[in-house]
Amino acid sequence: MLNRPFIINNVLFIALEMGTGFCNTYRQFLAVRALFGIAMGGLYGNAAATALEDCPPAARGLLSGMLQQGYAFGYLLATAFARALVNTTSHGWRPLYWFGAGPPVLIILFRLCLPETQTFRDRMRVREEQGSLAGTFIAEGKVALRRHWLLFIYLVLLMAGFNFMSHGSQDLYPTMLQNQFKFSANAITVTQVVANLGAMTGGTVVGYCSQIVGRRFSIIFIAVIGGALLYPYTFVTSHKVTAAAFFEQFCVQGAWGVIPIHLMELSPPSLRTFVVGTSYQLGNLASSASSTIESTIGERYPLAPLISKGKTVKRYNYGKVICIFMGAVYAYVILLTFIGPERRGRDLTVAHDTDMAEVTHRNLRHHHAGEVAHGGDASSEDEKAVGRQAETGV
Repeated sequence: MLNRPFIINNVLFIALEMGTGFCNTYRQFLAVRALFGIAMGGLYGNAAATALEDCPPAARGLLSGMLQQGYAFGYLLATAFARALVNTTSHGWRPLYWFGAGPPVLIILFRLCLPETQTFRDRMRVREEQGSLAGTFIAEGKVALRRHWLLFIYLVLLMAGFNFMSHGSQDLYPTMLQNQFKFSANAITVTQVVANLGAMTGGTVVGYCSQIVGRRFSIIFIAVIGGALLYPYTFVTSHKVTAAAFFEQFCVQGAWGVIPIHLMELSPPSLRTFVVGTSYQLGNLASSASSTIESTIGERYPLAPLISKGKTVKRYNYGKVICIFMGAVYAYVILLTFIGPERRGRDLTVAHDTDMAEVTHRNLRHHHAGEVAHGGDASSEDEKAVGRQAETGV
């Protein structure tokens, strides 16, 4: 059952998120968050497969953008609740983590109400016909790794660039607004909320456009626009920077809106959830140093210290640092996307899985056609059209 690992991950997520709020030392906090990362890492690939495997080809780009913008919506809610819960009670920062353990309960209930995807059920049926679910799955994995190891490396490198793009533009931005631009806590919250509204809009719009003009072109185009907006995003010191934040995050998350379906279409079908989730999380691991890199570079550009409540607070020109860092990241993403593959409109069903065909030693397309002739599920007209285009190369 595809939903079991997803539910187990969410249960662990709840326990570890709640436990974070009870940590009393840094070592305890570090240990709990390390375990939390394991639980968190199992969600992305599973969620992408559940949302997109059975999606009609014509709607893939739009739904990919909507799926990915759950990140921006969550970031928006986290910004608002952090303002409401952090340092507003005697428990300091802890209520934010206790509250964060609540939403996954709703996600678990929602997932329990969803059926497995037809694509997953078809794949399981083929594995059962082979006589051994585990044996067939292991054989699929061996074939997929042997045939697609270079693609997997490429996807990890691509996701490293994308994660650097999001973390590089977001992690130190509130610090820049507070220490360099001297924004109040409320002004920072408003700017962050507006930025995430831009992110949600961009992800949905660009994700939809990728269905028309292509995955790679959409990413490259919006990355170029995002690079052009870096100057106002990091050098406008008045509250007008809110507008720049909206459009910059429109571009960052616009590029991200293409990613779920782009990864799904590129990944080997037998290891689709593994490759999507693992490439994303390894890319995230690589980008985890982004704020450290930016803060280290920032020490080269000191500003006059700020006196706050009788204490001297060191300040750095993080605006310049974010601009330089993001310029390099955009260039990296554009280059890697340009040289990489694209399989827009790929048939995601087991009938078109060449890895499974090699494992089972049979033509799965004919097998699928026989099932349809005897009352099995037929593909939609959109899927048939995409299949004909893929076969003819049109």
